[in-house]
Formats: sequence, C-alpha cells, structure tokens
Amino acid sequence: MDIRAEQPQDTTAIGEVVTAAFGQADEARLVEEIRADGDIAASLVAVLDGKVIGHVLLSKMQAPFSAMALAPLAVHPAYQGQRVGGTLMRTAIARARLLDAEAIFVQGDPAYYSRFGFKVEAASGFTSPYAGPHLMVLVMGGALPVSEGEISHAPAFSRL
Repeated sequence: MDIRAEQPQDTTAIGEVVTAAFGQADEARLVEEIRADGDIAASLVAVLDGKVIGHVLLSKMQAPFSAMALAPLAVHPAYQGQRVGGTLMRTAIARARLLDAEAIFVQGDPAYYSRFGFKVEAASGFTSPYAGPHLMVLVMGGALPVSEGEISHAPAFSRL
C-alpha cells in the first residue's frame, strides 16, 4: 500500500471511497466543496494495486494559531481493520508538521483519535459549532500559544 497526495484523476475514486465508508454521500460532497473552495491543505490517498482504498483530508481553518481540520478520514469497508486508517492518520499528521501547523482539530470518536494524540480536554476552551465531547485537538509541539478562543472550519463544513 502506498500513501500519496491526491491527483486530479483520483477525485471520482475518492468520492466513491468516502461514500462507501460513511454509507452516504454527505462527506463526499464535503470533500468536493472544500476542493472547489480551494480550502484543501493536504489531501492524501491510500492506494493498493493501483486502486484508491482510503482518503484523508486536511483543510484550512481559522484559529488563534496555525491549525488545520482533519475530516473526513475514510477507508473503503472492504479494507477496514487492516491499518489503512492508521497509516493515513500518521501520514496526515506528518504532512501537517511539514506545513507548519501548530495543531489539528478533528470531530470524531475519542476512542479512535486519542491513540494518535488527540485530546478532548485540550479542545475544550475553543468555541465552535462543533464544540463538545467529540471535538479534539492534536497539539503538534509542546503547547499551544493559547488554550481558548474561537475556531472556524472551512465554509464548506457549515454547508454540509
């Protein structure tokens, strides 16, 4: 399996993988809208035997420091449980570091994302439409310059 940056010919396969992973097209439309708005920070695909089997998206966001949003993370159901998601996550985190992000925010299952270092408590001081028990942040360095403030995801999130 290879992890690489999204290429133009991947867009249809990404939509199919994201739709299959979530059992609906909302998240695939989110990816399309973030792409159309020019708000992608990094879009990575997992490829096996020439076929896209997974995808993760980092998008631009507003925060009191350099931050990105991670969403969605998707693995085709036929390949779930085979460490594809974890490999995509680790690669996305490494890419965010290269892009000088101080933090990555995610809205998701704490049991899953905490194993990559995301913390609900660290996100609790930030206001957002997504604030609550599933909003987490991964701090990329020692500490964030501030522990509270307003964060805003790319506009496509509010259109979902």
